[in-house]
Amino acid sequence: MLYAMTSKLNLLNNFRIVMCQTSHPGNIGAAARAMKTMGLSQLYLVQPKHFPDNEANALACGAVDLLENAVVCDTLEEALTGCVVAIGMSARKRQLSHELISAREAATRAAQIAKNEQAVALVFGTEMSGLSNRELDLCQLLAMIPTNPDFSSLNVAAAVQVMCYELRMSENENALEGISNNVPLATSDEVEGFYQHLEDTLIKIGFLNPKEPKKLMQRVRRIYARASLEKEEVNILRGILKLTQKPRSFSEEE
Repeated sequence: MLYAMTSKLNLLNNFRIVMCQTSHPGNIGAAARAMKTMGLSQLYLVQPKHFPDNEANALACGAVDLLENAVVCDTLEEALTGCVVAIGMSARKRQLSHELISAREAATRAAQIAKNEQAVALVFGTEMSGLSNRELDLCQLLAMIPTNPDFSSLNVAAAVQVMCYELRMSENENALEGISNNVPLATSDEVEGFYQHLEDTLIKIGFLNPKEPKKLMQRVRRIYARASLEKEEVNILRGILKLTQKPRSFSEEE
């Protein structure tokens, strides 16, 4: 039982809470407190308006160590480095977005991936407007916390608390289960490298007009986001792209 508990707590270290452009420092502190009560410790902040800040420390209530160890990043891409899946939290359905799932299902999927000692990020947007379309493009899944349709506004720190609770419950339920898949998934930066390679190739072969790109790359991202690309699969796809730009025949190798 001790081994199971230790293993569970180690798995919680594979979850990363990412807060983007948070305006109110108190929300950062309250989120840190919410994380610590559920056993999470990896806090990443993307361009916070005020940090460090005394109000954040006051609202942390014993979780100041999480604030002291928080990683402050200039971009969301930087905050997602090393993660194999990023789950964007949204209060509304977007016209063009990734697969939308419930908060509970998101936690369950995240727990399954964390079993393989791979990092999973939950991404939260600004207090006023949430995540931008550009930020959502960097996520593979979109999750929503079900709320009262007549009053759906949820404070970002409260949303962090709900998701940290769901993650902990998922770990409790799966602590004694075996690892279902130990094939390493591609990290966020590896997938982004593939997307850039793909976009460059589509432009070079005349399929994508860079002056009128429309929403082609957004749609392409949706396709591959559903696939949960493995590291080796990204290598294969990039190999195909390389030869698409510079074809070779087998006779050339003979």
